[in-house]
Amino acid sequence: MKPVFLLLILILSLLINPAYTQEAKYKTTGNVERIDPALDAIMDTTVKAEIIAEGFVWSEGPLWVENEQMLLFSDVPKNTVYKWTEEGGTEVYLRPSGYTGTQPSKSKEPGSNGLLLDTGGNLVLCQHGNRQMVRMEAPLTKPEPVFHSLADNYKGKRFNSPNDAVYSSNGDLFFTDPPYGLPMQNDKDPAKEIGFNGVYKVRPNGEVVLLTGNITRPNGIALFPGETKLLVACSDRDAPGWYLLDINDAQKEPVVFYDATDQRKGLKGSPDGLKIDKKGNIYASGPGGIWIFDKAGKVLGKIRLDESASNVALSDDEKTLYVTNDMYVLRVRLR
Repeated sequence: MKPVFLLLILILSLLINPAYTQEAKYKTTGNVERIDPALDAIMDTTVKAEIIAEGFVWSEGPLWVENEQMLLFSDVPKNTVYKWTEEGGTEVYLRPSGYTGTQPSKSKEPGSNGLLLDTGGNLVLCQHGNRQMVRMEAPLTKPEPVFHSLADNYKGKRFNSPNDAVYSSNGDLFFTDPPYGLPMQNDKDPAKEIGFNGVYKVRPNGEVVLLTGNITRPNGIALFPGETKLLVACSDRDAPGWYLLDINDAQKEPVVFYDATDQRKGLKGSPDGLKIDKKGNIYASGPGGIWIFDKAGKVLGKIRLDESASNVALSDDEKTLYVTNDMYVLRVRLR
């Protein structure tokens, strides 16, 4: 075979090789730390996180929408939801997303935080600025900042700033309510009406049920397969970790799933957003990047990142992990 044909074959093979095209298109960051051999079934330990979008103030709440092949995510300080697609890159999707008042917001983080789809495929947002859980009253393909409130108070007192949420298959909505969207972002804020930071359930009829007020800074939230237990992140700098919560017993105290108090020194980030796959494996933002647990709480590995990670999303086939990473949005290939 002539050298010219060999060269053409080499060029074509490089162009159709996904690893080559991805590396050429996106910068990468971070590295994978393998702590337990079980990680090998989840991801290749040589994989790098691709920076698919950047330039944000604080990216949050990623949501993969399979039907539209798009990733939605919040920039909380910018009061904006962005859309990313492989073909079109990044564009504004929805603004305002969390605070819709006519006067300037006093909050440093007035926008939406967590994003999710309800059982009807509608976009649901955790609104910091408006201090409520809402459903967008517009199609996903034609977004507009018109919202229907799903819950905005507990026993007549306004929520702090709903942060993250998850739906069960029967339509119950579970969400966390720390103070990060308030002007002072702490429990001493005069705007704070509830004397604790709660984890709540909203039934399909709109009834709000307090599950616990005993997690100091409830943040990320996800349901385990079987939908009997919630995993809730606690982003309290003095008590960072993750808690188990029995959703069938509102009086039962949260149980420590993993305590990260002694593992955050010198690392950026705290336990924040998380997702659980169909096998019960957990992908959780935490000190130093993304922590990967099995369902029993064993740390299998970590995706080490230089900047604070806030939240994650899984593609429907669970072969891709999306990470909001401060000013970046990342993509990590899974097995």
